[in-house]
Amino acid sequence: TNKKAQIKKDGGISMIQLYETGVYLVHGTELIADDAQALQAISAKTGKKTDKKDLARIALSYPHVYVGTISLGANPQQAIKVLTEAEKYKGPSIIIAYSPCIAQGIIKGMGNTVEEEKNAVISGYFPIFHYNPETKIFKLDSKADFTKYSEFIGGEDRYRALKNINKDYKEILEENKKYAINRYKYYEKLAEESQEKKE
Repeated sequence: TNKKAQIKKDGGISMIQLYETGVYLVHGTELIADDAQALQAISAKTGKKTDKKDLARIALSYPHVYVGTISLGANPQQAIKVLTEAEKYKGPSIIIAYSPCIAQGIIKGMGNTVEEEKNAVISGYFPIFHYNPETKIFKLDSKADFTKYSEFIGGEDRYRALKNINKDYKEILEENKKYAINRYKYYEKLAEESQEKKE
């Protein structure tokens, strides 16, 4: 995954901030897409054949790590809260921020990145949440309206171009949506379980 990392160290404690662009850096003729099957590549017309890497889910497997996903365009207050908590936390933390990239081919242009960030969250493409090991609480900070999912991905050339290079593009994009729904349900369940433990 092309997630640009910024690492801050303070007395051996690290906070890693990653910027989720969803696009690989190009290495030779490797696939340049990180979203399930759906994106085009330099020499591969079917795109990536495995599910998108979910780094946040991997990080959550370590109970001592503060994990958060943020989108400034969708919820700036949540982003500030998560970044502040992560910085104060006396242990490792990882923050993944949704970051529109020119390689996504946003139809409305890069001048609309704030709207793109907001729509990524609303559509369920990029759920935002945070887990604080000090409180043991996982909180899902966004709701998803998957009726807007197809409209969201249809606003990017990396998805639209698939129609011209793969006859199974509808099936591929539907699989992409199913993956996003399942991912959201997973985080929704974590939040419910966390709330039950709190009560």
